[in-house]
Amino acid sequence: MRCRVVMLAVAATSVAAAQGPADGGAAAESPAARATAQLTDARIAAIAVTANKVDIEAGRLAMRKSKSVAVKNFASDMISEHTSANKQAVALAQRLGFSPEENDFSRSLAQGGQDNLEHLKPLTGREFDLAYAEHEVVYHQQVLGALDDKLIRSAQNAELKSLLQSVREMVKAHLGHAEEMYESLPK
Repeated sequence: MRCRVVMLAVAATSVAAAQGPADGGAAAESPAARATAQLTDARIAAIAVTANKVDIEAGRLAMRKSKSVAVKNFASDMISEHTSANKQAVALAQRLGFSPEENDFSRSLAQGGQDNLEHLKPLTGREFDLAYAEHEVVYHQQVLGALDDKLIRSAQNAELKSLLQSVREMVKAHLGHAEEMYESLPK
């Protein structure tokens, strides 16, 4: 279960970065915590866009590697729905007059996505399907936690907050679908 250990570590690090230090002390802050402690709408947009890209890339890999109809259907949905969410986020940012601003948290998400792809690439068959499905469960838990704990609350613009709330519902549905997919796969 290396995937679970790797993704739980990435999830814990990323969510902790989004929430900031537990003691509130500036001396203990990591760069990611400092970046997300002062979340601007531009930084939130970058985090959302990156989170979507990570899932799109994992879905594309699953479409190429998996032979499971359930996994391919899920991956296709992830590609389609996260691509749509990204288009909405970028269009909103443009309409509001800012560009998504890369930050330590968005870079951490991107690195976690790359690490996951590197872990998944050599896997085949059932081993790939289980690792991909498990990643999707953990990743959607991570994103849902970040949305609930920091991103929605930190959004200043009402339209961005509304978009994040609708994306939250999509992520929650994806989590349920990922859990069902994982449970249905032969172990």
